[in-house]
Amino acid sequence: MIISKNWLNEYIDLSEFSGEQICEKLNSIGLEVDSHQKISLPPKIVVAKVESCKAHENSDHLHVCEVNVGLENLLQIVCGAPNVAEGQFVACALVGAVMPNRLEIKKAKLRGVESSGMLCSSSELGLPKINDGIMILDESIGKLVLGKELRDYDIFSDDIIEIELTPNRGDCLSIFGVARDLSAGFNIELKKINTKEKDNTNLGIGKIFALHATTKLKSSFLYKAIELKSPLNLDLKTNLRLAFINLESKNQIQKALDYATYETGVIFRAYDYAKLNSNEQKITFDIKELKSGACEIFLDKKSLGVAGVYQNKKIMPDDKSNLVLIEASYCDPVAVSIAICEDKSMPKDDLSYRTTRGSEPDIEFGSNLLFDKFFENKDDIAVYSGKQTLINEIQPKTINFSCIKNNSVSSVVGEEISKNDIANILKKLGFNLSFSGDQNQIIAKVPPYRHDINGIQDICEEIVRITGINNIKAKPLIFEEKSRLNQTYFKYKNAKNLRLKAAANGFFECVHYVFDNPSELENLGFDLCEVEILNPISNELSVLKPTLINHLLNSSERNVKNSKKSIKLFEYGEVFDKTGTQSSKFGFLVSGLQNEPSLLNTAKPQEVNFFYFAGLLQNILGKFELKKSTKNKFLSEFEQADIYQNGKKIGFLGRLNLSIGLKRDLPKTYVCELDFDKIIFEDAIAKEYSKFPSISRDLSLIVPKNLAYFQIRSCIDDLKINILKEFLPIDIYEDKSLGNNISLTLKFAFQDDNKTLQDEEIAQIMDQILDTLKTNLNIGLR
Repeated sequence: MIISKNWLNEYIDLSEFSGEQICEKLNSIGLEVDSHQKISLPPKIVVAKVESCKAHENSDHLHVCEVNVGLENLLQIVCGAPNVAEGQFVACALVGAVMPNRLEIKKAKLRGVESSGMLCSSSELGLPKINDGIMILDESIGKLVLGKELRDYDIFSDDIIEIELTPNRGDCLSIFGVARDLSAGFNIELKKINTKEKDNTNLGIGKIFALHATTKLKSSFLYKAIELKSPLNLDLKTNLRLAFINLESKNQIQKALDYATYETGVIFRAYDYAKLNSNEQKITFDIKELKSGACEIFLDKKSLGVAGVYQNKKIMPDDKSNLVLIEASYCDPVAVSIAICEDKSMPKDDLSYRTTRGSEPDIEFGSNLLFDKFFENKDDIAVYSGKQTLINEIQPKTINFSCIKNNSVSSVVGEEISKNDIANILKKLGFNLSFSGDQNQIIAKVPPYRHDINGIQDICEEIVRITGINNIKAKPLIFEEKSRLNQTYFKYKNAKNLRLKAAANGFFECVHYVFDNPSELENLGFDLCEVEILNPISNELSVLKPTLINHLLNSSERNVKNSKKSIKLFEYGEVFDKTGTQSSKFGFLVSGLQNEPSLLNTAKPQEVNFFYFAGLLQNILGKFELKKSTKNKFLSEFEQADIYQNGKKIGFLGRLNLSIGLKRDLPKTYVCELDFDKIIFEDAIAKEYSKFPSISRDLSLIVPKNLAYFQIRSCIDDLKINILKEFLPIDIYEDKSLGNNISLTLKFAFQDDNKTLQDEEIAQIMDQILDTLKTNLNIGLR
């Protein structure tokens, strides 16, 4: 988007600000400056009038002109421009002037005729090219005073600034839109522009044109008509500004529309009435809304184009056009974007870039400014009175927010912004504000041209960019977040820790379907889930699984078939009981050898056993108790147990029944399944350790084979000996001489936190333990 200080000055007084200050402000309010160019003409380039113009006697293209530059005598200047003519006001470079290309103007003879100066074209003055030949001056640039240097006219001493716009800032795709933002940025008022429709007694537009729509539209349309009495010639200011912004139009009508669109942001199109209606009868445009919300325009059921997207080129005016319809429109940018995306073959013109980003909704404002220019050329243009409209009154979005101290805006911005400052900035940006009864709430109605503002965050962004990010004090970054340590998080964390510990102990994780084989489950003795699967993957996966064990056994089978000797698997997943109630389980399996054969174990590793498996589980879970069980029919009745933590059952482990193992071609196999929600996860607590040495003692007891170890443990625990840190079985010995008894060796560890223990104290405690075991369980020393 290219803007100029001179053009902006028509809407906002920037005379006190330099081009550099304007660029700085544009950057601070989020309109990033891409380039800045100063326009300044050299001295001794003055306003002149061609008093006479005669053909050169010795040339077929040169002219000898008498030029008035406000001096006592006329200057004789030889000019080769094809458009030079008597009576014109032109730019004249006096003798001694140095042109932008460093050419110095001197007196010279051209084909024997003296020349004292040069009549200049726009390109010779370092300006964009606007025509073929010399630049013709008019009073659109200001009052023409002979001999006045051109650099004293604002348009020839200007700042041309190019800014980059983000796609949401369609409201700044016009001179007026940028001026509106600078008004807030500099905190100065916009100039009052009289945009009232002019009184007109000419023929009414209703005689030649009508507008029709069967439904309420999301778009707005306004039509006026003009008749060209003679070819339209735009003034120098208009042509020069169009050249600065690189707009090259095919004809004068299109130039005028492009200028008005660029200035106001309103979308204009023109129709050649004769091309629409060769019979010169009254015509009617029928506007139909597409599914997307965009509007297609029809005449006698023939499409003339989609508003805001494209126009049929055959009906556009040219330099020979006489009667022209002018259309001003506003289309919802979302509807236009959807229409373009839905129909990739739909043609698009340059205006679609504006409409998809959001054009100016106040089409009457833009139309009145455009027709003001036409009224200025009333000798060449007859404007039809009246207009034909279909206006969609856009309901503004409303955003409420607090404006008291530490208000919602200040909390987001990070700095206290007063209520008056907030109100002043938003009003300058076109927001309509009102306050709640207690004055603590601002009700902001978003201007219709800011379709990108939807919530308080957008309001805060507007406040920040107008206040200036550099004017907000920097503060240390503080991370503050609501605690998200809920039950779901802890469950995930605990499951992850168990999985990592299992992997660290040599287990490989399995992931299986949540469905299982009903016949295999029944063979293992599990009750099937009664919740029916309507569309199962296959007959082998037709029920919700009630256990992880079956899938682990199947995976173990596949590993055995792949010649694996040592198999350690685990799975964490969901299971479903008979009624369909879901719960989380952890399953473990070891099968075959404790390790794969290798040099370290002389290729003869030991077979897995109950205590080896229980030890691996203890490394993963921590301490637990085992109590004998015979409930699980798919496990060996001699090698299965329930697992307890703090007196609560959390699962089971045991050896796979030999008959089931043989059917599945499995070696010696042990499995375990834990109810995840019942596992106790406790943080490790660091305790002060004793500085005094520990003392250990062993006891070998004669114990009946049918006596459970937990009875011995309970009996000793009941003594509550403080200095007894731990005791555990370390050896079992069987011999025929012992009959129905075994020899069980227990190791005891004693330690006191405050002193070194004496042998006499340990002996007394050992006697106490032996007496208690003898009294309660009738067991004694071997």
